[in-house]
Amino acid sequence: MNETTASEHASSADADLSIIIVSWNVRELLRRCLGSIAASMGGLPAHSPRPYEVIVVDNASQDATAEMVRSEFPWVQLIANTENAGFTRANNQALRLARGRYILLLNPDTEIVGDALPAMLAYMDAHPDIGGLGPQLRFPDGRRQSSRRRFPTYATAFVESTPLQRWFPHSRLLQRYYMADVPDDQPHAVDWLVGACLLLRREVVERVGLLDERFFMYSEELDYAWRMRQAGWPLVYFPDAVVIHHEAQSSGQVAAERLILFHTSKVEFFRKWFGRRRGEILRGFLLACFAWEWCVEGAKALLGHKRPMRLARMRAYARVLRSGLRPASLPAPAAALPHIHLD
Repeated sequence: MNETTASEHASSADADLSIIIVSWNVRELLRRCLGSIAASMGGLPAHSPRPYEVIVVDNASQDATAEMVRSEFPWVQLIANTENAGFTRANNQALRLARGRYILLLNPDTEIVGDALPAMLAYMDAHPDIGGLGPQLRFPDGRRQSSRRRFPTYATAFVESTPLQRWFPHSRLLQRYYMADVPDDQPHAVDWLVGACLLLRREVVERVGLLDERFFMYSEELDYAWRMRQAGWPLVYFPDAVVIHHEAQSSGQVAAERLILFHTSKVEFFRKWFGRRRGEILRGFLLACFAWEWCVEGAKALLGHKRPMRLARMRAYARVLRSGLRPASLPAPAAALPHIHLD
């Protein structure tokens, strides 16, 4: 994969924190994100109480993102890819360069609120037994986002993000999955967290390895948390730190591609950890769901109800069906996921 690297930055040999951001066509949101990092950390890297570095990987954006980073944030390490490498592979590019004692995987559509980053670091310092944590996520209007999760069961896969979730939104299965039975006002252990802002201990990355590139986008944080659990590293939800998440700004730009990526990664996760046969059963079920949705939208279009919207949805569902939600629709994984040593 071709790439160019800009390196107008101070030496990061003694960085306490490495912040990794993968961006695709969200220039304005990234600008706000980078500004919020400097504000939260108490200044630019050279003047912060805790030394840090920021690595931005731009996945061939067409909105002049790379130029904005170079001109306005010269202290940021920029990797400007000449093609879209995918969210997971781009994160791995930066992970190979990161030198901090802690590593923060941060979405570009986030804004750090107040002293959230120092608070997260202080909690990790005080609890050396935990492998990582995530903050409380909020929508721009202040509402809390659901970010805590238990590991999905095989049954969960057939309900979460399918028509069954719309029909049975308060099912016991989903309530358990979304941890609705656990208060969210105190730090506590979780199985996994939505990966918009995920702080990891360096030792975790050295032991668990890179993100699995079979997941072009989506399910990569679930897979990583599963591997962390196998390695004995717990995750914690830390609501004392708050991060605004605009949610699905990059992936939400192309609806059909988002559906394909989300559900193909979901199938791949269950193929990987629950077996090929179960993965194929799930794939068939999801394709049947999209076929049903296509028929429903077609019937509504024939009746003239919001016809342009219905036709657009039919086109998106048809693209999903043509993809087959097969692993071949994702980039090939790396030959191995090496344990990395950030020295």
